[in-house]
Amino acid sequence: MELIRLEQIRKTYPQPQGTITVLDGIDLSIPTDEFVAIVGPSGCGKTTLLRIINGLITPTSGTALYRGKPLNGVNLGCAMVFQSFALLPWLTVRENVELGPEARGMDAEQRAKKANFFIDKVGLDGYEEAYPRELSGGMKQRVGLARAMAVEPELLLMDEPFSALDALTSVALREELLDLWRDPEIPLRTLLLVTHIIEEAVELADRVIVLSNRPARILKDLAVPLKRPRNKKSEEFGQFVDEIFSLIA
Repeated sequence: MELIRLEQIRKTYPQPQGTITVLDGIDLSIPTDEFVAIVGPSGCGKTTLLRIINGLITPTSGTALYRGKPLNGVNLGCAMVFQSFALLPWLTVRENVELGPEARGMDAEQRAKKANFFIDKVGLDGYEEAYPRELSGGMKQRVGLARAMAVEPELLLMDEPFSALDALTSVALREELLDLWRDPEIPLRTLLLVTHIIEEAVELADRVIVLSNRPARILKDLAVPLKRPRNKKSEEFGQFVDEIFSLIA
């Protein structure tokens, strides 16, 4: 089933020196039960595309559809994981995770149960009453994941979620993300990741969407032909990374 369809999406911004076109003629389909990654040069409009899908901004022209219906306002079928963690520092881990369910009208008992379940799933059992200042970067991003998953979205959007972390923590969290995606107790089945790290996209995704420089167009939509778990040192992995790099370069 098709979850997202973008048809000829164009996004421009007025500037004192003239209009800037960020996205131009983007056609994209995302079915359910798929992990899709978007890569492209820095500043090409990857995050803008993600925000259009989330309903946070509207395209200048073109059509954005969710389950066949035009998006009108915030897409409640989605949840977002941010690069900057975006945790509220005056709230505990549990209270941060409860924000989404609370905003959607869930009662206090259900919110607490849901928050505890996902806090445990991301490996933070015992840290429910901790504040963000008491957590490492990796733990903060685990809270961000738990908060996003607590609303049980059909589509999880991730905007360079590992780029602010050290290399070892980033590797560990990528593996944990795949485990969460496969977990039969978690209903999340469709993910869309924006990243500037090609190796990360190839390691995680079923498909990689390669964007051009601004104004962004889709250069190629590539199915990843590698079985999981993927060996990042294999010749096939390296060749696929090189193919994407050559498109961007």
